[in-house]
Amino acid sequence: MGKYFGTDGFRGEANVDLTVAHAYRVGRYLGYHYGKEHKARVVIGKDTRRSSYMFEYSLVAGLTASGADVYLLHVTSTPSVSYVVRTEGFDCGIMISASHNPYYDNGIKVINGSGFKLEAEVEELIEAYVDRPEDELPLAKRENIGRTTDYVLGRNRYLGYLISLATRSFQGVRVGLDCANGSASQTAKSVFDALGAKTYVLHNEPDGTNINDGCGSTHIEELQSFVVEKGLDIGFAYDGDADRCLAVDEKGNIVDGDQILYLCGRYMAERGELEGNTVVATVMSNIGLRRGLEKAGIAYEQTAVGDKYVSESMQEHGYSLGGEQSGHIIFSKYATTGDGVLTSLKIMEVMLEKKQRLSSLLSGLTIFPQLLLNVRVADKKQAREDAGVRQAVAEAEAALAGNGRVLLRESGTEPLLRVMVEAESDDLCRQYAEHIVAAIRAGGYEG
Repeated sequence: MGKYFGTDGFRGEANVDLTVAHAYRVGRYLGYHYGKEHKARVVIGKDTRRSSYMFEYSLVAGLTASGADVYLLHVTSTPSVSYVVRTEGFDCGIMISASHNPYYDNGIKVINGSGFKLEAEVEELIEAYVDRPEDELPLAKRENIGRTTDYVLGRNRYLGYLISLATRSFQGVRVGLDCANGSASQTAKSVFDALGAKTYVLHNEPDGTNINDGCGSTHIEELQSFVVEKGLDIGFAYDGDADRCLAVDEKGNIVDGDQILYLCGRYMAERGELEGNTVVATVMSNIGLRRGLEKAGIAYEQTAVGDKYVSESMQEHGYSLGGEQSGHIIFSKYATTGDGVLTSLKIMEVMLEKKQRLSSLLSGLTIFPQLLLNVRVADKKQAREDAGVRQAVAEAEAALAGNGRVLLRESGTEPLLRVMVEAESDDLCRQYAEHIVAAIRAGGYEG
């Protein structure tokens, strides 16, 4: 990871770690970089955070000052930006969002002309420019100054594309949608309504400060209760920029990314659509997913944490399905990035084609109890490599003796160490996770 760009863009607290000056300079460099041989065309989307407007204007100023023409999708999802970039010939796209983070954080995600995350070498060039005291890039003059165009049409084309992917009508299906007061507020209900579902929507009234606030894929409890109370067939929860999706079955049980990969992987394999007969997942995925896929005769490939690494593996080998436990699911035939609403549609397809409830479709999968504890630390690397912390991890691994596992990793987007323990019971998970957290605290790293 670079100084500013982590696994999911340039992210931090607005006007603290990520400022309008940073955004202006990112825009300046991108306009210059893509405009060396022709007039650059860049499309921008944003989520519902109050600071997203501020960063949008700063990026536009930098881009147009470098001569780029800018097209504004306004409030939309990350996957819609990716779709518009790759289908309409833009040089790059920018999504202003901090995904599942609180409203006071924000981020700049840059998407290349093929719809994938920006290449690391270009991120390095941007970082070098951001840190230079002088601004040596040429400014556009006269008719070469860029202009800005309202481009809601692009978002509408994306919605039309999603609707076209459904294999059956949703008529008669009762669906709950938790839009996290984020980007899904502009997309999800429109798609499900168009397909004939009876939709019941939660957290669909963003005010700039309520994105992800006790709602969405990171706070799914309300949707669980809502599905049961209303007698719904299924529920879907998205994150702030709608590139993640978790589901809730008709009994109110959470269906996470691992279960979605199992469900869709088996369905795609049966239909001859699972390229390489392989599902790609990360080290965070549950042991149960691997065992369930192996039982079904499906291969499993593991990557580092981050949908970026899942995507890279899929591109390299031509795989068609991969994702994360958190709900970033990539269907490479239809999209180049995780797409929450697309994931919802694919789950609906399995249910409707199989004519089964979601709970029964997952009855053959056994998920190990898993606990994830986050510890805020001043220095992630130093804390992770501390001798006492490493000893605590080794003790937990030895005690589990192959009937579980421990994962200690640094967050790619926040100042956190993530302690994950999988074991045969919830009590064992908590016992060993808290043992490791205690070692981190004993070393004086918490802060």
